[in-house]
Amino acid sequence: MKNLFRQTFSLDRSSLRWQNFLATAAFTARVFLSIGIALFLAFMIQLESPMSTVTTVLIVANPTVGALVSKSVWRMTGTVIGAALSTAVMAMFVQSAVLYFMVLSVFVGLACMTATCLRYFRAYAAVLAGYTIIIVAVPAFAHPENIFLSAMMRVSDVALGIVVTAAVFMVTSPRRRQGTMDALSGAFRETLRHALVFHEGLVRPAGTQDIQNVEPAIADGAFRTLPQTLYDGRQRLMGQLARLGPAIEYAATDNPDIHAGVRGYRLAVSRMTGLVASYHPYWRNLGIANSLSASVHREIRDTLTRILVLTESAGWIEQPQSVLACLEDSQQRLEDLERSATSPAAQASVDNTRDILFQLREIVLDLSSPRGAHVRVRVGLYVEWMSAIYNGLRGMLIAFLACMIWYITYFPTGPMMIMYVVAASSLLSTVPSAARASLPMAIGTALSVPACWLCHIVALPRVDGYPMLWLSICACMLPGVWLQFHPRYGIGAFGYTVFLAMQLMVTNSMVVDDITLINTWLAILMGCVLLVLVFRVIMPADQRLYASRLVLSLGRSLQSLSSQPGTKVPSWMVWEGAQIQKVSSLLMRLSLVTSPIDRQGYVDGAFAALSLGRLLIRLRRAAEKAGLTAVQTEALNTALASFRMLRRDPGGTAASLRDAARLIGSDTDATTGCVFHVRLVACLEQSAHIIDSIPGFFHADGPLNYWFDERGAATLVSTHPAR
Repeated sequence: MKNLFRQTFSLDRSSLRWQNFLATAAFTARVFLSIGIALFLAFMIQLESPMSTVTTVLIVANPTVGALVSKSVWRMTGTVIGAALSTAVMAMFVQSAVLYFMVLSVFVGLACMTATCLRYFRAYAAVLAGYTIIIVAVPAFAHPENIFLSAMMRVSDVALGIVVTAAVFMVTSPRRRQGTMDALSGAFRETLRHALVFHEGLVRPAGTQDIQNVEPAIADGAFRTLPQTLYDGRQRLMGQLARLGPAIEYAATDNPDIHAGVRGYRLAVSRMTGLVASYHPYWRNLGIANSLSASVHREIRDTLTRILVLTESAGWIEQPQSVLACLEDSQQRLEDLERSATSPAAQASVDNTRDILFQLREIVLDLSSPRGAHVRVRVGLYVEWMSAIYNGLRGMLIAFLACMIWYITYFPTGPMMIMYVVAASSLLSTVPSAARASLPMAIGTALSVPACWLCHIVALPRVDGYPMLWLSICACMLPGVWLQFHPRYGIGAFGYTVFLAMQLMVTNSMVVDDITLINTWLAILMGCVLLVLVFRVIMPADQRLYASRLVLSLGRSLQSLSSQPGTKVPSWMVWEGAQIQKVSSLLMRLSLVTSPIDRQGYVDGAFAALSLGRLLIRLRRAAEKAGLTAVQTEALNTALASFRMLRRDPGGTAASLRDAARLIGSDTDATTGCVFHVRLVACLEQSAHIIDSIPGFFHADGPLNYWFDERGAATLVSTHPAR
């Protein structure tokens, strides 16, 4: 049996590698066909720099047609804006070279900052606006009167490359809506499996533990450590959901059906991410084993199992009635269980499970009716201003340094160095960590120099016609195009192909100029050194600081949520959608931190912060219907006001919440007669438990705020910070 399993697994791996090979080969063939057609047309219509069309092909090419279309539209938009800005700046500051370079640097910095703020390929509009300014200005440095002609030639080069690439990929690439829907369905089923693992482990035989003996199990902090396989599965699922977001955006660009329902599909992915975040070791209910909790977990376990069976068929999204009916039945049975939930601990179990069922129902509706009336939630875009400003300053600094080096030394090919550093820094502003990616980008660009040398001494002298020229260029670019979408070598391969095309001096009348070619190589290598110097030495990234700012932002969101009047509390999805963006960015930042740190604790702490926000919203709604006395209302307001000291004294906030729960819960008549009263006490106790479990996450002196080599930098978030 084991041998059979190994053979099957081996066959699957072999089949997967073969499929990846064929997909990469097909993408490479489409790119080379686009290069051949674009370069041929550039020669035919006598464009001044035909290799610019090749550069455009290499930049906009993408295996997903929707991504290519989106990238092309925004690239064209950015090119037009950059050309207009370059013409205006040259007209205003042509008399003062230093002032002209300063203004150019400011515009480049603004473009880099804007590119960091935007999402997906909208950022390419800012990127192209940034380095088109330089590309248009370079040929006009010596003759400013030609700036308009240079701008028009640049727009023509880009337009030709975009049109040819889009035409080739749209004709040769299959475009199916079902692929996106299958991905959404698969992500939903994986989310169900992830939740099922937790509930399977929480089902206990009825009567194994009396409900009155629950509190000690809660207080001792049980279930703060989960099996490593659960952490690995959660990380894998979060990555899958993160990749699904851009896939939906790109599919919507090319497919009218996806575009019509893109808002619903976005919400579905966001809700699935929130559901995954619901399961973390600080969820109080995970540590409870009693007869009622076991019944609740058994109910949702059976429900999840039935839904997995119902969603096995491919067309369940188009016909979701059976899945919705299953969820409705489960909610009815949950209400029956709630009638006997007289304890806050038992009520917590019911409330948490109700939230899960509600999320599942909304996900099914978002997938099956993405244009329905319920799809009205608009989640705002979260921007990391600190990272954006830092990238803008880097772009401004590197552009000004390159311009001044050329201005002072008057290096013959200095404009090429300026073009490279501005283009590279603009492109790096779109990646999660510009400093980390700068070194692979510089290495890939440096490797393009010997490739260019080989092409010029081996291939180009033997060219006697266009087919040979096309094949020679494709052969030189093959390694970069093939590895462009490899996770490990993508950035370097991208730098290799794009900047190799910039170096190849292929024109309508081929003139070999060895001196200019050598100077070009020197300019590119100098640019590589300057790129790494600015991004890794002068202005290195502090991922630890970025992560601490995100944690601070999560804490402030909780404080804002607790201080808002009950009538102005935002909807659950609006608040959670904004925080999920922060958590996703935090996960990425933590993965890049090289110093010792409690990464797993901070990830769980971020998810716990989301749960805390849900509890606050649920608490405010329960308080409106709980019928509190004046004394109880004052105690509740005091507890909510204690969130103001969450960053200074999280233990004090937890104690205030627990005091309010004790006071409100002491009213036995209200507790037995009003489910909202019990729900309010349950929310207060769960909130206090979460804060008490991870004081280092919320505290201003938590581990992230230490220097990497300072004592206490690797302290667990479950430990109270002490300076």
